Amino acid sequence: MKKKWTISQADKLFGLPFFELIFQAQQTHRIYFNPQSIQVSTLLSIKTGNCPEDCKYCSQSARYRTELKTKKLLEIKEIVDSAKQAKKIGATRFCMGAAWKNPHDRDIPYLRKIIRKVKSLGLETCMTLGSLSENQARSLSEAGLDYYNHNLDTSEEFYEKIVTTRKYHERLETIEKVQKAGIKVCSGGILGLGEGTKDRASLLVQLANLPKTPESVPINMLVKIKGTPFFDKEDIDFFDFVRTIAVARIMLPQSFIRLSAGRKNMNEQMQTLCFMAGANSVFSGCKLLTTDNPDEKEDRALFKKLDIDVMRIDDLNNLSHDKSLSSKEKLRFEDFYDAYS
Repeated sequence: MKKKWTISQADKLFGLPFFELIFQAQQTHRIYFNPQSIQVSTLLSIKTGNCPEDCKYCSQSARYRTELKTKKLLEIKEIVDSAKQAKKIGATRFCMGAAWKNPHDRDIPYLRKIIRKVKSLGLETCMTLGSLSENQARSLSEAGLDYYNHNLDTSEEFYEKIVTTRKYHERLETIEKVQKAGIKVCSGGILGLGEGTKDRASLLVQLANLPKTPESVPINMLVKIKGTPFFDKEDIDFFDFVRTIAVARIMLPQSFIRLSAGRKNMNEQMQTLCFMAGANSVFSGCKLLTTDNPDEKEDRALFKKLDIDVMRIDDLNNLSHDKSLSSKEKLRFEDFYDAYS
């Protein structure tokens, strides 16, 4: 039976001395993953801007005046060409985002074609399209979609200060539909929105306690974009960010924890601390939808310094946590959980 995390337990983890927290996160990480391996994805905006949502951090909202240039849904050839380039730089997953509140049923056949074309290249596919109906989720699954991204963003308690055009329970319902359709889930949050430690704890508890834990958990640092309501938000302390990565690793031990948006503003030492804390996935490529990101040359240089190997698609296919865990290692993780009960 899956154990349920509590806010109290998460708070205790956040309150650990920094080095003790990193140590425990590293121990957990080494039970389930090779600490010298990293999964690389690439993200492409396939439809940009004019989104009806009012997410206060996002340049793609039609409600804010930013310098973003809107683009209609891209042609399949342009998407496939980008996917080919992603594979060349070592990405195993190609993620595609469309700035919609939700796709229309008329969009689904075209999206299915895109999925099949990208999968034919030997890449995993991921999409983020907003809310989905059960039929839409099933149709995308039948086309072969591997992952669906639908971030919770923050805690349920803080959520209304960020978005008012979508309710928190709607996000959870979409995740439920996606999982029911057999698609893996990518869901995480954004730090630096003005939330407190309690909100970060609540977000991680929500993710960890889903009926099926998300296979991928992106942790984003707010990228402040001129013209959005959150442009003047105070920067999050880097050590608080690293702490959140570490707590995520302990509470979501079998998930890939992705160091996501905001990485362009992190120096190599900051990124290294995040990897030590348990992050084992990144987006590579110069753009994350509409924001800047380190290019593959920068990433390769850092990975070389840290002796990190980029995972291949075969490595992901052969990854089986349960088979690799000894009884002793399983007990050690149970001890982590029980220690904070």
